[in-house]
Amino acid sequence: MTSEKQREQKVLNKGKSVEKQILDSPSRQKELTQFLKGIGTPPVTDFIPDGFQLEAIELVTKGGCDVLVAAPTGSGKTWIATESIKHILSEGNRAWYTSPLKALSNDKFREFSKLFGEERVGILTGDRKINPHAPLIVATTEIYRNSLYDAMNSLEIMNTGLVVFDEVHYLADRDRGVVWEEALIYSPTTIRALMLSATVGNAAELANWVAWARGTECKLVFHPTRPVPMRSGFVDTDGHLFPLTTSDHQLHPDIAALYEAKHPLSEERHRRKPARRAFKFRNR
Repeated sequence: MTSEKQREQKVLNKGKSVEKQILDSPSRQKELTQFLKGIGTPPVTDFIPDGFQLEAIELVTKGGCDVLVAAPTGSGKTWIATESIKHILSEGNRAWYTSPLKALSNDKFREFSKLFGEERVGILTGDRKINPHAPLIVATTEIYRNSLYDAMNSLEIMNTGLVVFDEVHYLADRDRGVVWEEALIYSPTTIRALMLSATVGNAAELANWVAWARGTECKLVFHPTRPVPMRSGFVDTDGHLFPLTTSDHQLHPDIAALYEAKHPLSEERHRRKPARRAFKFRNR
């Protein structure tokens, strides 16, 4: 073995030794235990709606206006949609629930079928067409838009009292955003639009645009509080989990050290770059 190969092998062996020390460190196990503490199924408690949920339902069902709900994941936006749909159906009207993905539409179809009864729920996607004349239709947003294209003045569309646009931030998508634009613009003003998003960054601007584009009043219900605390972790290429940051919100030193240990022959300018990118992404 040449001296260069021997040197490289020595560096690699040192890297493996450092990696083992990091992974076997008692402090790492303690930190990981603390990081995972409390994750799982929470205890069952009585459900008490938040004020923003009740406000949104009131605006949709009695306020006679479109509503944009901007609230974090896990805050109960789907409950707002469900209660609004219940009210619309109780009045003998119809409703649509639209989503950007077939998988999400399929999930909602199963969920709503259990809640409202299979005979009252239909689904329309590119792959499935079940009970298309049901009072509640679950569909991809493209299918709803196409239904407006095909039958803008049909009894089925005009008799709809509510359309829910889940993940309405897709409006900003470069390729698919036009679908949400047209679906909102072409929906008759007699139909209330309930728009849901956890990630829209310009909620007030979007609500103003909807009001302008549809010629209706659009109320924004904004709830910034995250009910489920977010924990940021880092998983390396071998599946080892680390807390992404320390208690003082700095990049965890083990992440950079582990990367160096796994890539001991990398040039210095490339070291820590993936970890730093992860930290930048986390703090966007």
